[in-house]
Formats: sequence, structure tokens, C-alpha cells
Amino acid sequence: MSDWMKLSALEMGEALRSGKVTSAELVEASLARIEALNPSIHAFLAVDAEGARATAKEVDELRAAGADLHLLAGVPVAIKDNIVTEGLETTAASRLLEGWIPPYDATVVARIKEARLPIVGKTNLDEFAMGSSTEFSAFGPSKNPWDLSRVPGGSGGGSAAAVASYMVPFALGSDTGGSIRQPAMFTGTVGVKPTYGRVSRYGAIALASSLDQVGPAARNLADAAALQDIIAGPDHRDATSLREDAGSMTDALGESVENVVKGLRVAVIDEILAEDYDEDVRANFERTLKKLEDAGAEIIHVSLPSIQYAFPTYYMILPAEASSNLARFDGIRYGTRWIPTDNPTPTVNEVMAYTRDQGFGVEAKRRIIMGTRVLRAENYDDYFGAALRMRTLVREDLEKLFEQADVYVSPTALSTSFPFEREVKSPVEAYLNDVATIPANLAGLPALSIPNGVDAAGLPTAIQVVANQREDARLYSVASAIEELVAEDVVECRYLDDYSVPAPARADREGK
Repeated sequence: MSDWMKLSALEMGEALRSGKVTSAELVEASLARIEALNPSIHAFLAVDAEGARATAKEVDELRAAGADLHLLAGVPVAIKDNIVTEGLETTAASRLLEGWIPPYDATVVARIKEARLPIVGKTNLDEFAMGSSTEFSAFGPSKNPWDLSRVPGGSGGGSAAAVASYMVPFALGSDTGGSIRQPAMFTGTVGVKPTYGRVSRYGAIALASSLDQVGPAARNLADAAALQDIIAGPDHRDATSLREDAGSMTDALGESVENVVKGLRVAVIDEILAEDYDEDVRANFERTLKKLEDAGAEIIHVSLPSIQYAFPTYYMILPAEASSNLARFDGIRYGTRWIPTDNPTPTVNEVMAYTRDQGFGVEAKRRIIMGTRVLRAENYDDYFGAALRMRTLVREDLEKLFEQADVYVSPTALSTSFPFEREVKSPVEAYLNDVATIPANLAGLPALSIPNGVDAAGLPTAIQVVANQREDARLYSVASAIEELVAEDVVECRYLDDYSVPAPARADREGK
């Protein structure tokens, strides 16, 4: 691996400004890393070597001419493949969009291009972001760089795996119920879901419009803050975009742990902590709480009975909105068209039905069917209407929580990364790993996941930090203090280029 790829994004930016490296060299190092590891990890669905090289060349020429550039100009970045990129295939990991070349950029992509960050490619995900493991990509799963026999999380496992394996220093993801944060835990990286509306959703292929939020994935909090600073801000093309200036997340970092933590009110929600976490996940969380308390924080245990209904509420709202959003992909209005082979003169309805049967994968079909049932006239008030009322109650209870606490914390997920083809009794059992991350999406709160240790198998665990709406800066400030407090507990996974060596042998050889 090139030494340059071991640097953080901000360190790369500094090296570029000082003339120690060129953007062209960074891009080539990133592309070489992708070429070496993507066949094993499958983090990328598409690589844009030509486009990245062109941007790098432009950056190097502008820098040589003395132009005033963004501090991250020339640093490679990757984009989750449900965020549209002009001229570069965007599939949302679905056969229905295979081969689609968007004619426009998502707002977040346009802002990345304006800052002149070379986009090296599009990352893998569960189809239309429906999943928690990236096993439901139509083009095959991504794998966890810590152990290739395990999942990288989902739906944004591709972005997390690309960052964790040093293919890129950071990437964009989208988070509907934990799709940035849970992969961050599974891969030992940082994942952030900003306040709903803080980052434009224009050009992000919708799963559940009232829950989706674009955000950064990185190897450390400072890089995540820097990337959020690029993509955040008002956007007239997104009706849900917050109109005020987001402010700088980078400026929220840098205060001493003592200044941030002393007197900090940290809530722990009893109903979330009562979930069935793996022993090491819980133990590492309790250790982090103790470090916060020893540093001067006040730990407040709070009971919010409505939180126990957040999970079923989410799984009423998400499939209902997904069913509506994905109705357009029928081979007539949008998406690839399949013609029934046994019917020479199909009707339009027959073409649409056959196309959706052929184009959607099993998990997408499951959620679409669930959502269609929820939205049926005879079911609407009992299911969807009731879920909306419960969502309001969850949001109101969380607002009351923030009257007595500055942030609340929890483990990010119930377990560390699990093996492929694990046995599950039902889809609900698989969905449960999002139980801690879902409330933040229901209430539109900013939330993030940072590593806080490893389990007995050497797999990363993480703590989730959640702040009140619009308090993204406080979220970053508190998380930065926690990041420093747990630094000695976090194991750095030193990735080798030789992925033919089994994971335990790699760990032994690296002294873990």
C-alpha cells in the first residue's frame, strides 16, 4: 500500500498544499489500491479513473498557478451509488437501473466537484438502500476488510469498506435508519447522519423521503467534519432543506476534553440499553461511559417508554414510503424494461409486472409488498396512520429528553459484524440490528458512530452519540472528546494487500 493512502484526508490536503505530493499521485495511489483490493472486497460498483485523473490534473495546474483552492482540493473521495453523478453510471445496486447514466449531479456531488475533490468511483450498497449488510446488492455483496467472511454492514457497506481498507480517506453515504452508522461500527470507521435537512437530498435516489439523510463516512471525526462542511447548507431544489447556514463542523472540534466533558449531561435511555447487546459491545459501552463520568460528565439514566415502539414504527413508515417512491421503476416510466418471453403481445400492465418481478431483488420486493399492504385503504389508519402518530410521540419524548441532557448515547448496534449466510429465524431478526439507530431518523436528529474498542474476536465496537435537532456542532464537539477518551481502546486494523491470507492469520501476524 502506498504510504500516501495511510494519511487522513486532512493530512493529504496539507501534503498537497505543501507540495509534498500532487493530486495526480494521490489519485493514482487510490486507483492502485482499488485495483488491488476491490476484487476481494467489492466496495466499488464503478470506478471513474478517467474523471478522477482529469480533476487531479486540473487541481495540480491550478495550484501551480497559485489559485486559491479548497483545503481538500485534490483529495480522492467515493460516492455511494444511490447518489446520482452526471455522466457516471448510477444503479442504486439494482438491475432496474443497470446502465443508467444520469444527466445531472446530486447537490452534494456538485458541491464536491466545486471543491475539486476527484471522485474515484461509486460504492456498493443493498439494493435501493434496503438492507443492513450489503448482502442484497444485485451485483454481489461487499466484504468487511477486518474479516472477509463477515459483512461490512448496510446499506452503505461499500462506502464503509472502501474507507476502512484505505481505498479512499472518506466517502459519502446515506442513512435512513442507520445505514451510515451501523457500517461504521462494523468496519471500525466513523459514520455521521446530520440533522434531517442539513444536507440536501436532491439527487439522492429516495428510499423513505422523510427518513433519508446523506452524510460522511471517514476514518476519523475531523475528516468527517471536513466533508460535511463541503456538502452541507441550504438548497432551493430540496423542499426539506434547512434554510439557515449550517456553520462549520470543523470549528466545533479542537476544544480540550476537560472543557467539553466537564458538566456535560449525557443521557442513557433505559429502553435502548435494555436491548440484547453482545457482551463485549455492552462492556465496551459501559467502559466508555465510565471514562466520560471520570472526565466530569453527568450520566443521566432516562426512561422513554415510547422508544420501545420506535422499531415497529419505523418498519411501518419505511416500507410505505419505499413502496411509493419505487412505484415509478416499472420499465415504462423509469428503469430497464423486461418483456415476458412467453407472451409476444403483452399489455402495459403485464410488462410492468414482469419488469418489477425481474428487476427487484428479494429484499426490495419484501419491503415493497409490506409497504403496499400498509398503504391499502382498509389498513392505512390502523398501520401507517398509527405509525405517524407514534413517530410524533417519539419525537416529542426526545425533545423532552434534551431539556435535561445535552446528548444521549448508546451502543451503535446490537452485535459486531456477523458472518455471511448467518442463520436468521425471520427478516425481523435481521432488522433488529438497527434498533439503536432508528430513533434518530424518526426524529430527524444528528447522530454519529465512533469506534470505542474491539470484541473478543478482534472486531470493532462503537458508541453512538445523538444530539438535538440542528445541534450538529455540539454532536461533533462531544464526539471529538469521546474519540480522544477512547483512543487507547481502539485497535487500528493494519490492512495487508495480500487478502489470500485468512483473517486470523493476518491478525496474529500483525500482533493483534
